[in-house]
Amino acid sequence: MRKHIFAVLLVAPLLLWNCSDSDDDGYTPKDSGLNYEMAYQEMVKLMDSYKEDSGKELFDPGAPSKFTEKQNVFMSNAISIKLDHTAPTVTLPVFKGEGADGGEVYYIITEASDYQIAKRMGINYSPKLKYARGSQGVQLVTLNDSGRMKFKGKVDFSPVRRIVPGDGPFAFPPKVAEPGAIGDAEYSPVVVLPSGLVMNATPLKNATGLHDRLPEGQQSIDTDKMEATLQILDGFQNGRAYYYHLVTDAYDNVPATIELGIYAPRLGKIPQFGQSTLDQESALLAFSPVGNGITGEADPMRQGLNSAILSDKNGSGADAPLDPINVFPIEPANHQIDNNYSPLWDAHINRWTDEAIQQNKRRRITSFEDLKSLIKAGWVTSFTPDAGPENPYVGGLHASNAIINCPVIAHPYE
Repeated sequence: MRKHIFAVLLVAPLLLWNCSDSDDDGYTPKDSGLNYEMAYQEMVKLMDSYKEDSGKELFDPGAPSKFTEKQNVFMSNAISIKLDHTAPTVTLPVFKGEGADGGEVYYIITEASDYQIAKRMGINYSPKLKYARGSQGVQLVTLNDSGRMKFKGKVDFSPVRRIVPGDGPFAFPPKVAEPGAIGDAEYSPVVVLPSGLVMNATPLKNATGLHDRLPEGQQSIDTDKMEATLQILDGFQNGRAYYYHLVTDAYDNVPATIELGIYAPRLGKIPQFGQSTLDQESALLAFSPVGNGITGEADPMRQGLNSAILSDKNGSGADAPLDPINVFPIEPANHQIDNNYSPLWDAHINRWTDEAIQQNKRRRITSFEDLKSLIKAGWVTSFTPDAGPENPYVGGLHASNAIINCPVIAHPYE
C-alpha cells in the first residue's frame, strides 16, 4: 500500500518527541520493551489502511473536539455518542484486518501502551498494558502487506448466548452461563505488534457472525464507512453515575455471558491478579462488581450481578440485560505521567453480609471510598474470599480471578 507523505512528515517530529524523557505533561519513563521508530511505522500503516478502507482520516488531533466538556468523552476518535441513560451507545472507527484463516476481520482499537501513539490515534492511553508483554495472555500479531493487522487467534460468534439464574438465594452465580462468542486458545484482545507496542484490539465481525454488543446486529456495523455503534454500560466512579464503559471480552465465561462479551480464556494469563497500584508491575486494575445488591428494575437502588441476571428475561440477551452498575476507581484521564489506567479490570466481587441485608443496609455503592467504608463497617465483604489474593487497593477484598476487558468511553457531568 502506498505510504502517504503527510503521514511520514507527521511521524518524524513525534519520534523525536518521544525520544525525550519529558513533554508538556512532565516526566515519563521510557518503555524499554518498545521500538519507538518501528511502532510509529506500524501506526502509520494502520492509519493508512483505515483511510484506504473508509475514505477518511482516522483522527485529527488538531481539529476541534466533536464533544462538549460536559460530555467528558475520553475516546477522542469516537464518531458519535448517545448519552440518554436509557440505551447509551458509542460509534467508533472500525479497522479491517486479516484472520488466521485469511478471511476478513473487522475490529476496534481502544487503547495503546504508548502515549504519543494513543494521542495521535485518539484512543485511550494505558501504560499498564506494557506489563502484559511477554506473558502468555497476549496475542502476537503482525501487519500484512496492506498494513492490516493479521491475527493468530480466532473468535467464533456463532454460539447462542444463554444464561439461567442460580438455584441459591440469589441469581448470581448463574446455573448456566453460555457466552455468545468464544475465543480460541490463541485469541486475546491484548495484542502485541513486532515493535512491542501493546494495543487493545477486539473483533466485532468475521465470517462466523457479530459481537453481541452490536445492538441492531448487522445494522450496527457499516463496513463501507468503517464504523460501528456499540452498547455501553453504566457504572459508578468517585460518587458519580454514568461511568460509561464498553464490555468487549472476559476471561471467565460467567461475566462474558452476563455482560455480552467474548469469552477469552487466554486473558487469564495476563499478570497480576490482586495488584493495582501504580508501582506494581501489573497490567490489571481492580474494580468491584456487587454480587447481591438490590434487585427490581424500577428500584433506584438497584445494583449488581444478581440484578443483571434477573433482568435478562429470556436468558438469550435478545433484550439487553440491565447493567450491573459496577464500581470503578479512576478515570482514563489520558495524561502521560502517573497514569494508572488499564481497560483490563481485575474483578473483586463484593457482597452485602447477611446482617447488612437483615438490617436493611443495602443501597447503591457509589465509589471506592464508599466501598471501603462499608467494608470497614462490616456491611460488605468478599463474594469469593478463597479465589484470589487480598488487595488493599479495594479495601482488602479478594480478587475473584476474573478479568473483564472494559474500555472506558465517557463520564459525563450531569
